[in-house]
Amino acid sequence: MRAVLLRIWVLCWLMLVWCLLWGEFTPANLLSGLAVALLITLLLPLPAVPVEGRVHPLSLAWLLITIVYRLVLSSIQVALLAIKPGPPPLSAVLRAHLAVKSDFVLALAVTIFNLIPGSIVVEIDQTRRMLYMHVIDVGSERTVRRFYQQVAEVEKLLVRAFERPEDWRPARKSAAGEAAA
Repeated sequence: MRAVLLRIWVLCWLMLVWCLLWGEFTPANLLSGLAVALLITLLLPLPAVPVEGRVHPLSLAWLLITIVYRLVLSSIQVALLAIKPGPPPLSAVLRAHLAVKSDFVLALAVTIFNLIPGSIVVEIDQTRRMLYMHVIDVGSERTVRRFYQQVAEVEKLLVRAFERPEDWRPARKSAAGEAAA
């Protein structure tokens, strides 16, 4: 039943996106959106994402509040760097290790770091859980330390929201997945 509800939700979402792209909700747009949504979901199905932990709503809320705070703070810092007279700030690619277990949470972490102004993930080592990020303003030891503190804080909040050790249940690999590995 859950899978059917999820498919219906995806179809409705894709129909909404289709109508928004066309700019109006008309019967023709809704029907063509349904046709496109069915084509997408049947011809290009997404792989199942294993659920290996539990979502903790309060921790998730705190994660979202922290992300919004970091977005605002980093936006101000980048704006100040842009208008600051003198040479441009020193930038570098820094490596950060994340101790997250699931690929889903790793993808969330990458999305969060890409959203926060001043850094962007340029490479992911999925096996070792390493992120290589281009960071603006690494001209002092303090700014580099602040970057690594930010990474550690986001990692801690992600683990608290999605991967608490007491809730963690690794997904079982299918026979096809084990044969391919």
